[in-house]
Amino acid sequence: MIRIAIAGAAGRMGRSLIEACDATPGVTVGAAVERADSPFIGRDLCALAGGNERSVPFLANLAAATGQFDVLVDFTNPSATIANLEVCRAAGKRMVIGTTGLDGAQRAIVDAGSRDIAIVVAPNMSIGVNLCFKLAELAARVVGDDTDIEIVEAHHSQKKDAPSGTALRFGEIIAGALGRDLRACAVYKREGETGPRRPGTIGFESIRAGDIVGDHTVLFASAGERIEITHRASTRATFAAGALRAAQWIMGRERGLFDMQDVLGLR
Repeated sequence: MIRIAIAGAAGRMGRSLIEACDATPGVTVGAAVERADSPFIGRDLCALAGGNERSVPFLANLAAATGQFDVLVDFTNPSATIANLEVCRAAGKRMVIGTTGLDGAQRAIVDAGSRDIAIVVAPNMSIGVNLCFKLAELAARVVGDDTDIEIVEAHHSQKKDAPSGTALRFGEIIAGALGRDLRACAVYKREGETGPRRPGTIGFESIRAGDIVGDHTVLFASAGERIEITHRASTRATFAAGALRAAQWIMGRERGLFDMQDVLGLR
């Protein structure tokens, strides 16, 4: 039985992860972590999610629970994820990180941590999205130099970062396939007299509205035709299922940095 610790267990993604653990054979919730000011601290997990009978209290201190889990699944925020990484690194615990918005310095900390523990990092844990990553890479290699490339993403109105981590990952994959530097060719804003499109750029558009879970479309457009690769998520259960698949997979690794392409054998 693989024991999973869930960071941000009372949030929307945390609740989906709890439900996924209940529905996945061989996996159980070992620890539930929340911020110190959460009203759930001290309450039992059953009070939130019901399901299987268990005694798993909400804790504010991950370090106090290192004996209760094998893998931490973290979809929180960059600063909390980095703090949790230091706890896992010291305790020799594996991590699955779905947090987006990590900056360069934070990514470097994750890289350093992977020298001691096994970590899966992915901006999107959906199996479908990761298949789309592979399709986008193939399309870029075949038609990318002859098309205009746009990446359009839509999420709920409460999402804090833009473009989404998934959209940026699409951009990184496409730019890499074409031998481009995304930092140099990305266009994040168009307004006013922009003039003709600059060749070789990759455009991003972000929509924030309602309760959209996550939509992504990669568009390759040329004269006379266009190719669209689209993924739409209708429930966070999709991401939770992928995260647990990653948690099960990573139990066979002692250390190293991986992503969902590794987990799904798409390399």
